Amino acid sequence: MTTSTSLTTPRPPAGRLRTAWRKAHAPVPGVPRWARNAAYAVPLVVLPSTIWRLGAAFSPDADGKDGNLPSWLPGEVYVFLLSALSELLAFAAVGLVAAWGEVFPRWIPWLGGRRVRPLTAVVPAALGAFVLTVMWTALIIGDAMNVTVRGDESPADYPGNQGGWDGILFYAGYLPLVLWGPLLGAVTVAYWRRRVSGSTRTR
Repeated sequence: MTTSTSLTTPRPPAGRLRTAWRKAHAPVPGVPRWARNAAYAVPLVVLPSTIWRLGAAFSPDADGKDGNLPSWLPGEVYVFLLSALSELLAFAAVGLVAAWGEVFPRWIPWLGGRRVRPLTAVVPAALGAFVLTVMWTALIIGDAMNVTVRGDESPADYPGNQGGWDGILFYAGYLPLVLWGPLLGAVTVAYWRRRVSGSTRTR
């Protein structure tokens, strides 16, 4: 005699984790499709530069040294931490369309379960969008003109000055960063309208 165990077999941890991840980051009701797509696009426009940066730091030709870093901080560690921080900041844009952007997750001490005040999210997001837009637009335009922000010529070994595939891959990785600020700004406006204007209309 055989019995079916399909109803009693617990889901594998990977399946439970995948379900929890999708539920946590799914857009909340009222989020326009364009805002959802823009929020999800932010980590993707940052990803090419992260890949380029990690590839350059961990390539066989890299010496792991940087004159601008303290002697106790290896270049590979710095690049890894910088890349991880960049992706975390980029992923924060998803919070402007997901539930954890409106209610603090339970695991956050003292704040877990409380509603996020709109300005708590909007102010840093708007400032970030402004700074990112100005910074990356200026840097990319400066590099494209072979001029730094100070007006001096870039060093000969600067990646943007390299010809061939090295230069192409550098700009392919960093050009998408010009979209980071505008995309974040658009999602921030949508968040503000949904949280403030929407709540005002329903009162």
